[in-house]
Amino acid sequence: MLGIRRLIGNWFINHPRFWIDRLSVYNVYRALTGHFRVLPDFIILGGAKCGTTSMFEYLIEHPDIYSPSNKEINFFNRYFPRGINWYRGNFALSAYKFYIEKICRRSFLTGEATPNYLIHPLTAKRISEFIPNVKLIVLLRNPVERAYSHYIMEKQLGNEKLSFDEAIKCEENRLSGENEKMIENENYYSYKCQWYSYLASGRYVEQLKLLFKYFSKEQILILNTKELDENPSKIYQKTLKFFTLSPFELKFKKHNVGKYSEMPSIIRKNLVEYFHPHNEYLFQFLGSKFNWNIN
Repeated sequence: MLGIRRLIGNWFINHPRFWIDRLSVYNVYRALTGHFRVLPDFIILGGAKCGTTSMFEYLIEHPDIYSPSNKEINFFNRYFPRGINWYRGNFALSAYKFYIEKICRRSFLTGEATPNYLIHPLTAKRISEFIPNVKLIVLLRNPVERAYSHYIMEKQLGNEKLSFDEAIKCEENRLSGENEKMIENENYYSYKCQWYSYLASGRYVEQLKLLFKYFSKEQILILNTKELDENPSKIYQKTLKFFTLSPFELKFKKHNVGKYSEMPSIIRKNLVEYFHPHNEYLFQFLGSKFNWNIN
């Protein structure tokens, strides 16, 4: 009898239809309970391959920061048509926050990390409409290294068939008109922008200008990925201060680290030249320089 039960159980677990139905029920559950749940206090919104996973994992180690159901919810870009209650369904119940703050007398913060928010042309506007007082964290990495890391990831996922050199040369044609489509049709999500924006995602000023259009500078914390790698404790404490949370010590371990061969030197040289004016524009925009050492 036990063997039959295991056989039936394994069938349900491994049967694709079972998982589709289960996912559908869970989506409905999240939407129906959305009214009774909180919205995030912070969002880590990029950039892609800039250390957002590590920052998120560090933050949820803090005793006053509570994790959502998933790190990357992708609501303000891919799943926006599902509605705000579906989004709220990923976070804690309001009653639980009340218990933590009023009964336990502790701080309660929650947030998410979706790196592809930064490249989407409507994300800043959408967030400002639903969570105008949210705090935003942006991690910026040397755009040359970021582009290659992004390419390797898409290659490993099977989304990219071209060589890195070919992909860079084809990017403008691949992405042509995609931003316009997303702006004109809120139900349209561009996987091309997600997969192939090796250069575009590293032109940071274009993305930051949208954030500063909708949010005050007091709401935005811009961090250098290299500093997070080299001195995670310093950047971590800086972020906790940004949240007005008490300091907290933890053991730091990098997350989502890719291993791959070095970028061909000629391609690196070309990318350094390409990004030089964009980086100078970024440093002028921010009023400070990052120690990327790519000039």
